[in-house]
This record gives sequence, structure tokens and C-alpha cells, in this order.
Amino acid sequence: MRKGVIEWVTREKAVAIVRGAESTVCPQIANALYAGGIRLMEITYDQRAPESWKDTAAAIRQVARQFEGRMLIGAGTVTEPALVYLTHQAGGCFIISPDTNEAVIHRTRELGMVSMPGAMTPTEILAAHRAGADFVKLFPAAGLGPAYLRAVCAPLSQVKIMVVGGIDEDNVSAFLEAGAVGAGVGGNLANRQWIQDGAWDRITQAAQLLTSAIQQNQKVVTN
Repeated sequence: MRKGVIEWVTREKAVAIVRGAESTVCPQIANALYAGGIRLMEITYDQRAPESWKDTAAAIRQVARQFEGRMLIGAGTVTEPALVYLTHQAGGCFIISPDTNEAVIHRTRELGMVSMPGAMTPTEILAAHRAGADFVKLFPAAGLGPAYLRAVCAPLSQVKIMVVGGIDEDNVSAFLEAGAVGAGVGGNLANRQWIQDGAWDRITQAAQLLTSAIQQNQKVVTN
């Protein structure tokens, strides 16, 4: 499974980050994202509310079953190994974290899932890579900028870097050109206000703009 997920992430490039949404609406969010071309979705755990983690895992399970074979579902803000196991039991296939926690990375790999820990500096990026990360999440990417990523990628070309934080259809191409293999997009895609308003068409439209920008970038790269 792990190899297939790595290939899927590398091909699709865009991971939608669903943060702070009620678990009951996650299937509707997934429908809106899928209609816009998104094939990877992260549902985050709320670290302020451990009592909500079982509901989050239930949402992962429901969406993973509903979109089996069509969309890959994983978990975000995973800060401890117990959440890795909870996600695995729910059918999630990738783990994204805000930090580099070797215990989380090792548990993820033990369970055959794809690991995407967060890092910022070259030292942190290499530490994550050496610990077994399949991808390293550069965060916060927009604040650092494409030039920073380009400088980091020059000596660390062996590391698959995903960019997260402030990414949208306007800057995603610049980050891909700078060396990113993909991007995680949250508020500019699964916007909380749109979710609260049930404005699923706006989520679909934002997804279409993002995936179109990525496709255009890939056409330029292959030509």
C-alpha cells in the first residue's frame, strides 16, 4: 500500500487540509473537493480536544470507505503514535504532522502508512528524512517563499518536500518550480466559512483553480 500511496501523492500533488470541521460534514466536503479534482484529503485532529479524536477517526473511516479507490484519506496534526494507530484502524493511509517526531514516523512506517512530518530548516528536514519520512512538509511555506525552498532543495535534492502554509492557485506553480513535489492547502480550499455556509460549490471552484494551476505547471515541465 505504501508504495502506491507515494506514487499517488507524487502524481496528484495537491492535498486538501480539512481542519476544524464537524466530522458529520466531512463527506460533503470530500464530495465538493472531489468534484473539483482533488484526490488526496487530510482530516486533522484537534489537539485542544482529545475527546474529539474518536469522531475524527470516524470521519476518516467514513470518507475512506465512501471514496475507496477514488480518493486517498489521511490524518493531520498527528503528534503522537497513538493517533497513528487510530488513523490506521480507521483506514487512513498517510500521516501528516506539524513537527518531526521520530516515534510518530517509526509507528507510521511500522503500520505501512506514508509519513509526512513537518520541518523548516535543512537540519530538521534531514532529520525527518533520516528517520524514515517519505515526504517532508515544509511549513510555513508561504512565509519562507519559493526562493528559500529552491536554496534548500539544491543540496537536499534527495528529499521529497511538500509545501504547506499559505499555498493557493496563485503561488503553487512557483513552489513546484522551486522543487516541491506537492502542496497541502487548507483555508484557501476547505475554507471554514464556506463549510459553515454549506457553500460546497465555492470549495469545488477553488479546487478546480488549484488543480488547473498544477496541471498547467506539469504541462510546462513535460514540454
